[in-house]
Amino acid sequence: MSSWVLSECGLRPLPKVYPRPRSGFSKFRSSPVLPDLKRSPCLRISCCSLSNSRERKWEVNVAAPLQVAPPPVVDEVVANGVPEEFDPAAQPPFKLADVRAAIPKHCWVKDPWKSMSYVVRDVAIVFGLAAVAAHFNNWLLWPLYWFAQGTMFWALFVLGHDCGHGSFSNDPKLNSVVGHLLHSSILVPYHGWRISHRTHHQNHGHVENDESWHPIPESLYKSLDNITKKLRFTVPFPLLAYPVYLWKRSPGKSGSHFNPDSDLFNPNERKDIITSTACWTAMAALLGGLAFVMGPIQLLKLYGVPYVIFVMWLDLVTYLHHHGHDDKLPWYRGEEWSYLRGGLTTIDRDYGWINNIHHDIGTHVIHHLFPQIPHYHLIEATEAAKPVLGKYYREPKKSGPLPFYLLGVLLRSLKKDHYVSDTGDVVYYQTDPEL
Repeated sequence: MSSWVLSECGLRPLPKVYPRPRSGFSKFRSSPVLPDLKRSPCLRISCCSLSNSRERKWEVNVAAPLQVAPPPVVDEVVANGVPEEFDPAAQPPFKLADVRAAIPKHCWVKDPWKSMSYVVRDVAIVFGLAAVAAHFNNWLLWPLYWFAQGTMFWALFVLGHDCGHGSFSNDPKLNSVVGHLLHSSILVPYHGWRISHRTHHQNHGHVENDESWHPIPESLYKSLDNITKKLRFTVPFPLLAYPVYLWKRSPGKSGSHFNPDSDLFNPNERKDIITSTACWTAMAALLGGLAFVMGPIQLLKLYGVPYVIFVMWLDLVTYLHHHGHDDKLPWYRGEEWSYLRGGLTTIDRDYGWINNIHHDIGTHVIHHLFPQIPHYHLIEATEAAKPVLGKYYREPKKSGPLPFYLLGVLLRSLKKDHYVSDTGDVVYYQTDPEL
């Protein structure tokens, strides 16, 4: 039953209104459907290669044209004094190469020393927090420690996530070593997660093919019993889904992130999965030994509770980067889906003081389109891309020092985003009025 916690939600479709581009792009008016980016030579997904090479570069690569026209600016068109409604599902009047060309060249440069400095900083904070908490062992301080340490576990995950994307450095071996150390320390199988996350990026915004937090089709939703529905859409259960997902994946999909024979992986990735599973097992054994040395209660306070906080951060951030916007955003199937259109449905979020701590993961739109950009360049890259993206980019709501407002966004989304239609290539979340 708990595996159904991992699926997604849905809303009533809006009528399509295609915005009229500015002069200079009026040629798109007569034919609203642009050439499909999936078949464009500008987009090459190198991660799909079935090469037997162990040193794979799986990030999304985009080859920009030699000459790029001035980027279009997407805006509302006024007809008879009334602004036309912007439709986020309309074909964008720009290409992926236009967005790429707008981003400064230095934003693509990966500095391994700078990346390692963040690792040193975060690891030092983790050990420092644990030492202080163990020294005072005060119940007034433990809750503060749990939140702070759980947030730092989440920061370690984000750095390992960058290793998986290849944005940490240009050295695959360095990425693999650092990624294994960081992710194994928080009980994440590095290669298993890296590969499934690769699938998520390759298929973002696709109803069936997306890997994480994809919607539930209506027929599948209606087949669930009431208890399963309540668990799926009642906090805190959706925020505890990640460990179950690692073992069982999402509903309708089979396989485990720990099993080298899972259909998540290609045959040439078998050794990678065995390596990551062995590292995960070694960490679990180390925790068992620490429980014997310091006692299970002390280990629970120092590691167990922060691990739960980390899982809640991961599920909250991942969910809200693809759900919960005030406007209804589309999900795609079939010929309507493209890499660009799927990526434009992602959402940036502001986390206040946490932005720097978790390495600006809130700048999610540009990260999804170009995951090889290092995290320390994402803000600048996003600002540079905004004139091209126009209204296809949705400015995040400003947060206070701590992003408590996101809990309200999560609750509202879980109350109304329940399933999508079984048919149609452009669909929106719908609400179950009986839930």
